[in-house]
Amino acid sequence: MNPANQRTAEGILFTDQYQLSMAQLYFRQGIHEQMAQFDHFYRRNPNYGLHEAGYCISAGLEWLVNWMQEVYFHPEDLAYLRSQRTRSGAQMFDEDFLAYLGEYGNFSQISLHAIPEGRVVHPNVPLSIVRGPLLMAQILETPLLNQLNYQTLIATKAARIREVSRAALVLEFGLRRGQERGANAGTRAALIGGADFTSNVGLSHVLGYPPKGTHAHAMVQVFLAMGHSELDAFRAYAECYPDDCLLLVDTVNTLESGVPNAIRVFEELRAQGHTPVGIRLDSGDLAYLAVQAAHMLDAAGFAQTSIVLSNDLDELSIWQIQSQIVDEAHRHAMDADAVIKRLIYGVGTRLVTSHGEGALGGVYKLVALQKDQVWHPAIKIADSPNKMTNPGLKQAWRLYDQRGQATADLITLEDEDPRQQPQITLRHHSDHSRHRTLHQHELTWIEPLLVEVLRNGQLVYDLPSLDAMRQTRIADVDRLDTGVRRIMNPHIYHVSLSPALWDLKQELLQAMGK
Repeated sequence: MNPANQRTAEGILFTDQYQLSMAQLYFRQGIHEQMAQFDHFYRRNPNYGLHEAGYCISAGLEWLVNWMQEVYFHPEDLAYLRSQRTRSGAQMFDEDFLAYLGEYGNFSQISLHAIPEGRVVHPNVPLSIVRGPLLMAQILETPLLNQLNYQTLIATKAARIREVSRAALVLEFGLRRGQERGANAGTRAALIGGADFTSNVGLSHVLGYPPKGTHAHAMVQVFLAMGHSELDAFRAYAECYPDDCLLLVDTVNTLESGVPNAIRVFEELRAQGHTPVGIRLDSGDLAYLAVQAAHMLDAAGFAQTSIVLSNDLDELSIWQIQSQIVDEAHRHAMDADAVIKRLIYGVGTRLVTSHGEGALGGVYKLVALQKDQVWHPAIKIADSPNKMTNPGLKQAWRLYDQRGQATADLITLEDEDPRQQPQITLRHHSDHSRHRTLHQHELTWIEPLLVEVLRNGQLVYDLPSLDAMRQTRIADVDRLDTGVRRIMNPHIYHVSLSPALWDLKQELLQAMGK
């Protein structure tokens, strides 16, 4: 794709056709500049089939904000829209509408509140709130959902892998299997969510992290094809990288050839004053091979070398590997914890594609429209109560119990402050029979979740560094109950409405005959 076409494809036309169709309709009705508010949220945590998430990790905000501040309708964008035709052959988009886009078709009047990246988030809580002229707020829907949903999805998967990996290093290896250049977003989200490093060279440089990697089977195969041996290949690699020697040992035969040859090369490196890094296992029964390899390395005096495991790993397979290692190590009178502590996990395909749940069902819904300087709440009616939206201008809060653990998220009207209330009633968002009351003495603190990011298109928020996002994630996850953090069958975290928001929702439903 040439640069001009790429700008068109990835610029302000990175949206769905129906957004533009609605935009012209608003323009025709003369309501295109009425102020509107849209909420972005998701309805359920990712379900991977055999297991599910108990929370998500917010990600993607910085890239969305950067995109919003850069894009606008270029003349070539307008020329493309001008070329579109209806079924009768008429021009799809009229000239006065295109002229309006040419002058005002940017996000300079959009204000954005959002939950910062790296924070734990939960279903139905607004992750971002968009306020601005109806026309441009509508056009923003698709790119906002595209950028925030995907990175949140991958950051969540990475956080779960981080959870089961405990203190082990996690390396993100997904670039080859990611969704084209979207894999860059996946890599970034994985680093926010819990991966320590990535093999993605370009993005590592951009983010200020050293890229990580070893070598492929192809390197050994090249030497074999030339009539040499696996040992020759290992020696060549060690000669080239004596202080960073980590050898892939399963090209020929892991235990009969790969590990013994690696040990021989490690002994040669040690004699030269170098410290080998370790080995990588990429096939076979990884738990069994890890224990056997650890035993062989220990016997040769390399108990400090690492063992990298790769090959379609995710949180469930890592959990299973660790459980099997305990059994395997016991069978061979080895210290299972010592084996597990030396492991490094290389996660690729199943992380960058969020294997088992390929999309986060984030939605973007109109919740209020301003008319004559007065905000009017809007609601979406659905057959399923869980799909009805929460109307009006809102804020979200997190409540912490006396242990300092997050006990509930509370969605309120914008002008409410639960910190000023002696007691707080929590209403289930769809079930009228479910509610509870908390008193201030039962809580350690209450914090607002949404921060102001853009005000009329201008950045008013200090975007945090990647390190800061990671520290935020660590702190938020630590404040979750262990039941919510479970990999299998997690406990449901409570998300509630304030009585005022609940009453507003019921009033709108009654007014619409529901």
